[in-house]
Amino acid sequence: MATHTRVLNDTFTTNARRPSGQYGSVNQLGVPIVGRQYNEIVVRHDKQDQIFWCFMNQKGRPSYTYSLGAEVQDVQDWVTDNYAFAANGGPDDLRYFVCGSKTPGVYNLGGDLRHFAESIRQRDLPAMRKYAETCVRMQHANWNAFGAPIITFALVQGDALGGGFEHALAFDVLVAEKSARLGLPEIIFNLFPGMGAYSFLIRRVGRKLAEKFILDGKIHTAEELYEMGIVDILVEDGEGEAAIVEYCNKHRQRFAAERAVYMARRASDPVELDELLKITNIWAETAMTLTEADVRKMERLANAQERRINRSLQRVV
Repeated sequence: MATHTRVLNDTFTTNARRPSGQYGSVNQLGVPIVGRQYNEIVVRHDKQDQIFWCFMNQKGRPSYTYSLGAEVQDVQDWVTDNYAFAANGGPDDLRYFVCGSKTPGVYNLGGDLRHFAESIRQRDLPAMRKYAETCVRMQHANWNAFGAPIITFALVQGDALGGGFEHALAFDVLVAEKSARLGLPEIIFNLFPGMGAYSFLIRRVGRKLAEKFILDGKIHTAEELYEMGIVDILVEDGEGEAAIVEYCNKHRQRFAAERAVYMARRASDPVELDELLKITNIWAETAMTLTEADVRKMERLANAQERRINRSLQRVV
């Protein structure tokens, strides 16, 4: 079984300007972003194309752990600090931000199910709230493009399930390769996706379809979601990165207008942090009602996902 990694918030050095409860900083102030030492992500800044790439690169089950969150937020902070509107006049070498994954066949499998199971058994509602709040604060930053004048992409080249799918929905443009599968399976253990799915889906497909999507728990192909209008750009397998580079270069002359359209989208139908926090509090309270049978289903899902990842990594080696 894959080694389970979970690092608590107070392990990290807290950045004073972050709201309480967010992921801590990896504390590499002054170090250029591409030179920082990361364990869970890989970053690349293609300045000529004005594209910054951030790939999740976990060794175990690709899920949202506190350690992954700390590194992702370090990148978010770097973008905000160097490119936010307040700077206005900073370097013009970042117009596009892309989040993807280096795990073969997987974008992200969602929440830290073992942490959930442990917290539910211990009736630790504060732990569930803390985890959920850290996630939705990160999601809110993704939704708002980190306060910077950029366009953001999720590049899904494999399974994006549960929180992994929620994460992809938070970006301006969702790009998926044809073999990717996306869905919200939480209903199988009597829970719902509480870290952005409802808010992001109703803004893409409306309330009725969003609720059906959540309650069905079906895993969809990228092509199905492209037809539904959830996936924005559908590309052939293995061509995701090249397709984004081609898209950015092709539409470079309309960048200001395209960015303004996504800003207008957020202004006309905003996802406020308070909305995300209220929903994720409902999620945490609902998790406390799960039975032992529900929790065991959660653990079986984690076990199956870990076995799959182990097999994939063995094939790569």
